Amino acid sequence: MPAAALSAAQTAVPGTAPHGFRSGINSGNLPQHAPLVVATRDGLVESIHYGSAIATAPDGSILASAGDPLAPFYPRSALKPLQSVAMVRAGLKLPADLLALAAASHSGGARHRGGTQRILAMHGLTANDLENSTDLPYGTSERENWLRSGLHATQVTQNCSGKHAAMAATCVINGWPVKGYLDPSHPLQQAVAATVADLTGEQPLALSTDGCGTPLFALTLRGMARAFGTIAAAAAAANTPARTPDDGGAAPLLAEAAVGLAMRQHPGMVAGERRDVTELMRLLPGAVAKDGFEGVQLVGLPDGRAVAIKISDGGDRARMPAAVHMLEFLGVNTAPLAGISTAPVFGGGHHVGLLQSLNFLAAPTLSNPDNETR
Repeated sequence: MPAAALSAAQTAVPGTAPHGFRSGINSGNLPQHAPLVVATRDGLVESIHYGSAIATAPDGSILASAGDPLAPFYPRSALKPLQSVAMVRAGLKLPADLLALAAASHSGGARHRGGTQRILAMHGLTANDLENSTDLPYGTSERENWLRSGLHATQVTQNCSGKHAAMAATCVINGWPVKGYLDPSHPLQQAVAATVADLTGEQPLALSTDGCGTPLFALTLRGMARAFGTIAAAAAAANTPARTPDDGGAAPLLAEAAVGLAMRQHPGMVAGERRDVTELMRLLPGAVAKDGFEGVQLVGLPDGRAVAIKISDGGDRARMPAAVHMLEFLGVNTAPLAGISTAPVFGGGHHVGLLQSLNFLAAPTLSNPDNETR
């Protein structure tokens, strides 16, 4: 996507103020989300998480939906597999575990930090070349261990460091300036924008900045589901017992297949231990999954179908129950996912309730969703 298109996208949402300052918001233009997940306590519904959900066919058409799946939203870190596809298309070649790390919101464990350093060293770079924000490790135990050791927030421990190392590496490979690689007009980000448009079938509806500093596109759940279905199907088509994303003895993999296979084969690099995205990919063979801040969940299936979830209040706990419900609707055997599809509610140390998905697909929510426009 040319820079002019990015500039147009940045001003596509009326009333949007620069740098996130508050501006007038018309409540009539808010997404029409639906109740998806509830928390009960002794039989009474205590909390309700609203949101939107969609399931798409391999061609991107809508199989089922709830809420407002065509409303623009920010995918946040769920965009990382698409960004990784763009980098592979631009010539990035990494071992499978490191390619999975490039698509990760990692927990900040030793293998994640070490992997980031490996990507940098392979391309003559150091941590000083990273332009992401600093943060403590994202994983609970990883963060506690880090602080217990008297250490502080760094760019390498920040959960997006693998992606940023890969972005800097892609610049080296192409002879692009490493400094300023986050600028939307930089050749790297132009390549990412073009790939996002290709995989989603959409032109971004707005442009912002993600928490780590990368350009962030507003898309629809339908577009994101289409992209994840494409990545998962490409990985499934390329997968053979002897084939890996870094197998130099076979014909080159499509970028989508390389990223999907890397995530499937190294789910612990995509998130980390005790993280539900890692568990889902371990328990659901062939699935490619990624979460995003503010209640976003994507799951692509090996047959090209996919589900996408956005929780309206940004509640992280509600995204996986809703996603598993959508997978169940698609006929996926979700029994192995029981441990991540619900969560107990406790009172006085006793189990008194449950976080669980509603049957939000009981009634259609779009009269003819494939013909709807916003």
